[in-house]
Amino acid sequence: MKRLFVVIMAVAMVFVGCTKKSDFSGELSFAGSSTLAPVISAVADDFKSNANSWRDIDAKFADKEIVVNVSTGGSGAGIKAIQENTANFGMVARELKDGEKEIKDLIVDKIGIDALTISINPENPASAIFDNLSSDEIRKIFSGEYKTWNELDESLPDEEIVVVIRDLGGGAHEVFQNAIMGETAVREDAIQAPSMGALVQKIIENKNAIGYASYGVSKQNEGKLFPIKVDGVEASEDTILDGSYIISRPLLVCHIGELDSEAQYFMDYIKSDKGEQILNDLGFVPVK
Repeated sequence: MKRLFVVIMAVAMVFVGCTKKSDFSGELSFAGSSTLAPVISAVADDFKSNANSWRDIDAKFADKEIVVNVSTGGSGAGIKAIQENTANFGMVARELKDGEKEIKDLIVDKIGIDALTISINPENPASAIFDNLSSDEIRKIFSGEYKTWNELDESLPDEEIVVVIRDLGGGAHEVFQNAIMGETAVREDAIQAPSMGALVQKIIENKNAIGYASYGVSKQNEGKLFPIKVDGVEASEDTILDGSYIISRPLLVCHIGELDSEAQYFMDYIKSDKGEQILNDLGFVPVK
């Protein structure tokens, strides 16, 4: 009887050993910042160009097709998605809030730095007059204290300044509010764009528009925007890294708890030299 029990246990262990494969579905999901979304999508495209299935990468990985889904909705939505387990990763383009830092088992990878460039349409006559604004001037423009361009400079046309911002609940606006506006609210009739791409498009379409365009996205639209120095400092890789350009923000990828082996491999790929090159190619500043 004892021998039979041993045999049964041995068979059971063999069965478990054969079937104890990760229940990983093959799909990875990222949610959150619209600024980071193109980066993750580009990394995923490059990643999948080298393999069709996870098994192609490592014999120990799941025999599943590689699928990477990327959805936007803002940095806060990214944090919410990983808390509610509706996404594997949250994309966040701002500093974490105190409450978010306390999320149990939260793991944060800083993959780069972005900045918000104060940008106008190149056809705006202001682009021929000045290339710098003080923090105070920017605050007056975005609050509505300056309503027309000739209030900023009397040689400019008596035309309304069209202020374009990200949605008030997004990470980009929080960064801008903290760095420039402080306790001062933006004007109530400011156009709230649902994504950074949409914000940039509004500036491109309207010669009287001004907004805070992501450094990476503005570089992707070079010639279509006219970036303005802030307090005499131009947004560049050096000034963003050394902190002298004051409207900057981290680019974070967050998740909760230990990852499946496949998910960890992809995360490592994002942080690899190849991932950093893609980040840089899209106009952002990678960090080690």
